Amino acid sequence: MKAFGKLIHNLAGWVKAIAVSLLLAILVTVFVVQPYTVDGRSMEPSLAGLTGGDDHADRVMALKTPYVFGITPEYGEIIIVDSRVDRERTWKDVFFESPFLSIFDDTKEETNHKWIKRVIGEPGDRIEISNGIVYRNGEKQDEDYINENGIQADFPEVTVPEDALFVMGDNRNGSMDSRNVGPVPIDNVIGKVVLRYYPFDRVGSF
Repeated sequence: MKAFGKLIHNLAGWVKAIAVSLLLAILVTVFVVQPYTVDGRSMEPSLAGLTGGDDHADRVMALKTPYVFGITPEYGEIIIVDSRVDRERTWKDVFFESPFLSIFDDTKEETNHKWIKRVIGEPGDRIEISNGIVYRNGEKQDEDYINENGIQADFPEVTVPEDALFVMGDNRNGSMDSRNVGPVPIDNVIGKVVLRYYPFDRVGSF
């Protein structure tokens, strides 16, 4: 009986340790940092995504802490946003983004609503694209990170609303972004890409 009692005690200890570890992992991925796989080609050449079954997409880490509390991202930062701008985000959205909880999301959509884009405009900015060049508040922007093919279509001037951002992919001719859905609410910012950890020959910080 003593041996059985010791076994139960040890099992209880293991269950407790696993439960605490899982809880910590959930809290970290919800509020601190989370890995993501780049999907699609909208951020080329800066980030390579999954295309046609290719498993060599970039894997990145996104820092979430500042944006859980509504901090405004800075110009040029690569961020992950919830593209569903026609609805308010809820705490359910925030928690179910954790890979440890997403399996319980019974409202999960078939399309990926998490976009990786670059911050082009902040609240109050006037953004315009003319002859393939981005202008912010009338000033030409030097964008050495965009796809060499540039931008084929002009975009009329818009003013970014308060509490919103204008975001675009670096592959301007192959990106769904604020030109399509409009400015993205700051509340829809999920995290900032801070590190590419795979492929190993492209490891680096942002």
